[in-house]
Amino acid sequence: MNLTSNLYTSSLALLTDFYQITMAYGYWKTGMAEKTGVFNLFFRKNPFNGGFAVNCGLSYVIDLLQSFQFTDTDLNYLATLKGSDGHPMFESDFLSYLKQLKFTCDIDAIPEGTVVFPHEPLIRVQGPILQCQLIESPLLNIINYQTLIATKAARIHVAAKGEPVLEFGLRRAQGIDGALAASRAAYIGGSTSTSNVLAGKLFGIPVSGTHAHSWIMAFDNELSAFKAYAEAMPNNCILLVDTYDTLEGVKKAIEVGKILRSKGKQLLGVRIDSGDLAYFSIEARKLLDEAGFPDAKIVASNDLDENIISSLRTQDAEIDVWGIGTKLVTAYDQPALGAVYKLAALKEDDAWRYKIKLSEQAIKVNNPGIQQVRRFFTQKNKKRQLVADMLYDILQPLDEKHKIIDPLDITRQKIIRSNEAEFEELLVPIFQGGKAVYESPKIADIRETTLSNLAELPSGVKRFVNPHSYPVGLEEKLFTKKTDLILKLRKLA
Repeated sequence: MNLTSNLYTSSLALLTDFYQITMAYGYWKTGMAEKTGVFNLFFRKNPFNGGFAVNCGLSYVIDLLQSFQFTDTDLNYLATLKGSDGHPMFESDFLSYLKQLKFTCDIDAIPEGTVVFPHEPLIRVQGPILQCQLIESPLLNIINYQTLIATKAARIHVAAKGEPVLEFGLRRAQGIDGALAASRAAYIGGSTSTSNVLAGKLFGIPVSGTHAHSWIMAFDNELSAFKAYAEAMPNNCILLVDTYDTLEGVKKAIEVGKILRSKGKQLLGVRIDSGDLAYFSIEARKLLDEAGFPDAKIVASNDLDENIISSLRTQDAEIDVWGIGTKLVTAYDQPALGAVYKLAALKEDDAWRYKIKLSEQAIKVNNPGIQQVRRFFTQKNKKRQLVADMLYDILQPLDEKHKIIDPLDITRQKIIRSNEAEFEELLVPIFQGGKAVYESPKIADIRETTLSNLAELPSGVKRFVNPHSYPVGLEEKLFTKKTDLILKLRKLA
């Protein structure tokens, strides 16, 4: 399914930072354009001070790369760019090269909906270094945002403990792109539905919604508004009760509920969008139950997030459904994931040379090599429990006993023997030689992957405050290789 064909032109080749084009030109000029490189896309810290992230955005990446090409209009634009001397920035032969360019990279990636952790390559790109470079910025743009929103949604899902979460952040999202991507990522992360009708159409997400305060204000009084809405939408009747007086609004909703019941329909629930949600939900529940509406749901909204939901639950709030807008689609408390894209290996004279970027901050020193992520898990009574993730170099043989070493703290190590846990390889082939070999699952199946992965995580990792650190590390040989490279580049070995 082409997710973006109705929104964009057939080519997004210029959706990149200018320095990607200048570096591509440099590779072409120096004869390096066809050298094979390996790049890894990863993030360094879990978002929201949490213990995990949810990988999201791969379907967008596939769509983008399947239509990757420089059109005549793209090249005509590049031809207009001038250097400081007033001459064209790029030679016409280079633009002709771009016109003939066909995407030929191999891409392996972790499927969407998978729980992931810092330093793990979410996407591994191997191919001509010029091509690898050109796709860096759009890949980061897609994965950074959607992974951030999917993670936020997953945290809200955890806080709601399985109760429905309705995403309705369209009006607060950062533009059309932000709204659509957020609705998709939020559903993958665990939301139940979206208010964004276009997202429902494009992605197959269930849509939900009733009415706003303006509906109530458009009528002479609240009861008339409720009756009119129930008459118009008898099979979708959730009434917003806090326009004037919340508990009086609940009482009027009950009146309308009785009218619906006499016609063989039912009041689905009430929504509270302001005030003390714990108090009003408890009192509303009493009124609904006493009036014979125990099945009517109480929906709460009003700038909610996972922390407020957790607080309301500790207050015994009688809330059945959570409506989340601004703080979900904007990732309110963390505006960016911070994923990066680093060169890890370069092939020269048929031999691989591993690459590493040094920094005074250990967290910014990337892991070298052609990496795969092996996830270890145990299985008891048909229930999986995640144990640890190991990054290893696919060109190095593995031992029967795996020693996993935290790249930031050599004292944090874990040993896993072959008979102690099962495993799966997380990175799977997506493109081979530039041809897509992976079919994205249906969005409902991706969402199910998220929910299954969350259930398999140790509970401490899902805490919102001081979460347990899930074990992720380098296989011993890769750790040693990284250390040797660091010492060599610092001229200490």
